[in-house]
Amino acid sequence: MAKRHNSHHLGTIEYIGPRPQAKKPQRRPNFLGGWVVLLIAAGAAWFFGKPLLPLLRAQQTVASVESADVLIADLMSTIDFGDRLAAAALQRTKTATIYDTSYYQIAYPNGDIPTVDGKWKGKAEDLLIRSYRNLGIDLQVLIHEDMAKNFSSYPQLWDSRAPDQSIDHRRIQNLQRYFKHVGAELPATRDHADYKPGDIVVWMLAQGELHCGIVVPGPGNRGDEAWVVHDNGQGPKWENVLTEYQIHGHYRYTGQALEVAKR
Repeated sequence: MAKRHNSHHLGTIEYIGPRPQAKKPQRRPNFLGGWVVLLIAAGAAWFFGKPLLPLLRAQQTVASVESADVLIADLMSTIDFGDRLAAAALQRTKTATIYDTSYYQIAYPNGDIPTVDGKWKGKAEDLLIRSYRNLGIDLQVLIHEDMAKNFSSYPQLWDSRAPDQSIDHRRIQNLQRYFKHVGAELPATRDHADYKPGDIVVWMLAQGELHCGIVVPGPGNRGDEAWVVHDNGQGPKWENVLTEYQIHGHYRYTGQALEVAKR
């Protein structure tokens, strides 16, 4: 009897699992390419960030109460009259003031507009008057006495027939005439280098009105710049606006010290 042969043959075994990956050749690191990327990134940061630098510097040197206190202390430590007048003007920026151009019957000497709820009232000229009084100089008295002697040489703009000790010193035109009489007038240039702390500046505004302020240093590392303290309707402000308006007059007046109460 013939032997039966097993007809079943062993089949191919199927592999289950991840397919083997061919080993890739290793590349040497490209250090030059990395530096190029860093340089490009740095250049982009500089290009787009450069316009922000002035803003960042400005934020560090803003006209704040803190920067005013530092500058006031520095200015008051000197014996220079202009520095101390600039300090007195900066001190006014810390005091709330209601803008008021009205006529008031006030005392003489050392007369001033009455306060309202603890707030000062007044205009640009009053800032000058109060700053000078802080150093013992009463422009109310000085201008009244000069007008009493030289009334016809002062501007005749208000139909006044005689000096008025309540208002004469609170008018820019009279302040200008007095400063000129005492030899305090200087050239009205637009060069910041010509202006020192404590100088008086008179501007002609766009509406044809006169306005005045006191030159002070700028804040922080801008202390060599000529800024001003003035009141243009929003209370005393410390601003970089010396040449923003047409300069109409420039004066450096150290005054005559009087025995008056300091304000």
